[in-house]
Amino acid sequence: MNFWPFIKVLPVRTHFKFVRLARVFSVLSIVAVLVSLWISLYPFKPPCGGLACGIDFQGGTVLEISTAPKAVDLSRARSALEGLGVGDVQVQGFGAPTSALVRFQQAPGSDASAAVTKVQQRLTQTLGAVKFVRTDLVGPKISQELFGKGLLGLGLAILAMLLYIWFRFELQFGLGAVAALFHDVFLTFGLIAITRIEFDLRAVAAILTIIGYSMNDTVVVFDRFRENLRKYKRMPLAEVIDMSINEMMTRTIITSMTAILALAALALFGGPTLYGLSVIMLFGITIGTYSSIYIAAPVIMLWGVKRGGDDEEAVPLKPATVR
Repeated sequence: MNFWPFIKVLPVRTHFKFVRLARVFSVLSIVAVLVSLWISLYPFKPPCGGLACGIDFQGGTVLEISTAPKAVDLSRARSALEGLGVGDVQVQGFGAPTSALVRFQQAPGSDASAAVTKVQQRLTQTLGAVKFVRTDLVGPKISQELFGKGLLGLGLAILAMLLYIWFRFELQFGLGAVAALFHDVFLTFGLIAITRIEFDLRAVAAILTIIGYSMNDTVVVFDRFRENLRKYKRMPLAEVIDMSINEMMTRTIITSMTAILALAALALFGGPTLYGLSVIMLFGITIGTYSSIYIAAPVIMLWGVKRGGDDEEAVPLKPATVR
């Protein structure tokens, strides 16, 4: 007996005509990718361009402070640190009202430990009894290495996915999957730029997770697509694609909802440390499901597929018609 009524609402088999709207959504996706690239890169200043670069990639110092049992007076702390000569200073609440994060960048060539001591002394004078929970220092050289390795990790992950799909299916399947991955990654960068979520190593970890989830969803659709190509050798390619996606639709919705519920709980109750990561992954799961349908599949349609000994069949993407 099934005690969850929501499962009964989901149809066993849907009959949506996805291919009919492929051209429209492909154009919208291209525009969205271009806009995301622009806002992520502009004003084209290293290391992070238009992204809110974190200490990991920008270099600097992070102090976690606690003034328990009283709440941190954020405005007083900001005013006290202005003009201290330690570069751009940010003070923000962190978790409980009694905790806060202080971020600043020391001037090039200056003594990092001296800058930390100066900031600690000023905070103690202004806020009274302050407990310094942790101090993280990231130098310019280390931050550049972290940024380069982060981008290298993203690139290698996408390349590995291409090789895996190429080995398991065919080259056009791999190209479709990689096109979907680039689409997801670029749109995620656009989200990070718009929402001003801090771009740090946690954001890179979230993007790598999105790549894995998007690839998993794409592989499931491709696998069913390949099975149906062998089963229905005379069925038009567009109909095979529609049928394959519809057969996996209920499974995709249930899988996505379980992940979304877990990430929503992290975003609501995980505190500032996990909020950005949760939001990025929530967006990535949603856009990853979309890209499997309207990015990966159209690439396969344009390239064409081979059905055993038959000739390669490609389907032109015609404008959508309303019936």
